[in-house]
Amino acid sequence: MKNLLYIGNKLSDHGYTSTSIETLGMFLEAEGFHVYYASSKKNKVSRMFEMILKTFKYARKVDYVLIDTYSTKNFWYAFIISQLCRILNLKYIPKLHGGNLPSRIVRSKFFSNLIFKNAYINIAPSYYLLEAFKKSGYTNLKYIPNTIEMQLYPSTVKEFKSPKILWVRSFAKIYNPLMAVKVFIKIKAAFPEAKICMVGPKKDDSYSKTLKFAKKNNIEVIFTGKLSKTDWIELSKDYNVFINTTHFDNTPISVIEAMALGLPVVSTNVGGIPYLLEHDVNALLVNDDDVDGMTDQINRLFTEPNLANTLSEKGKESVQSFDWEIVKKQWIELLV
Repeated sequence: MKNLLYIGNKLSDHGYTSTSIETLGMFLEAEGFHVYYASSKKNKVSRMFEMILKTFKYARKVDYVLIDTYSTKNFWYAFIISQLCRILNLKYIPKLHGGNLPSRIVRSKFFSNLIFKNAYINIAPSYYLLEAFKKSGYTNLKYIPNTIEMQLYPSTVKEFKSPKILWVRSFAKIYNPLMAVKVFIKIKAAFPEAKICMVGPKKDDSYSKTLKFAKKNNIEVIFTGKLSKTDWIELSKDYNVFINTTHFDNTPISVIEAMALGLPVVSTNVGGIPYLLEHDVNALLVNDDDVDGMTDQINRLFTEPNLANTLSEKGKESVQSFDWEIVKKQWIELLV
C-alpha cells in the first residue's frame, strides 16, 4: 500500500471536534495505507512550522500529500504546503472543505490558482463545491463524498408528541448557535414540555453569548460541551428533531449522522445544504437566520400526521451512499 502525508488540523485532543484528518486518516489506515500526520499543535504558528518540517521529512517516503483545505485562515496552510510540494516534486491532493470556499477562490484567485491548478487532483466532498470549482475553471476535480460508518448509527423509534431538539456543532459564529435558542423560545410557547440540547465545543464567543441569551430569557438549554461520537449517538436516542442553523455550510457530517440516526432534520438552506437536503422530501429547509421559518417547520413535525416519520425514513435512505464501505472504493482507486 501507499504512504501518505496528511496535512490538516488534528486538534481533537485539545477539545476541538474531530475533522477529516482524523476520520478519513483512520479509515485509510484501516485499509492498509501508512499515514503520517501534521499537525496536532494547538498554536497556529507551531502547527504551520510542523507542517513544513514534516513535508520536508517525509518528502522521499510518501506517494501523496493530502491537504485539508478551508476558506478561512487555514487556507494559507494549504497554500504554503502546496507550493512546498511543488518545489519538492510531490503529488498533492487538496481535500476541499467549507461552505465559503467558493467565495475564497474568487477573492484570492491568484493564490487559489497556484494551489488548485497545480494539484494532482482536487477532491470535492459535495456537488456544491464540485460545481463551484468547475465554474471557476478548474478541471482536475473528483467528487468523493464525506463518509461515515453506517453500522454505528442505529435508528430508534421516535414519538412526536412534543419537540425534543438536538443541535450538534462547534459554538462558532458561522454556525449561528444563537438562532437555535431563539427558535426554541418560540417552540416552548407552543409546546411547554419541549426541550433542547446543544452539543459541541467552544470555538469563539458564540458559546458565552448563547448561554447569556438563554439565561436572560429564562430558557433552560442543556449544554453538554464536546462529546465523543459514541456519547452523542447515545444521547440522540432521547431527541426527535435535529436542527442545523448555520450561515455557511458544505455537506456537514453532523447532518449526515443525524439522518443516519433517523432524526428528522430542519436546516437553513445555505451553501451545499440543498445538494444534500430536499425540502419536504428528506428534510425541511428555511432561509438563513429565519427564526420564524424554522419554528414553523419544526411545528409541522408535530402537527402534520406522518411527516416526521416520512422524513426520517427518506433521510436515512438518502445517506446510505456515504457509508465508508462504498466510499472507500473511490479512495483506493485514486491512491493505489
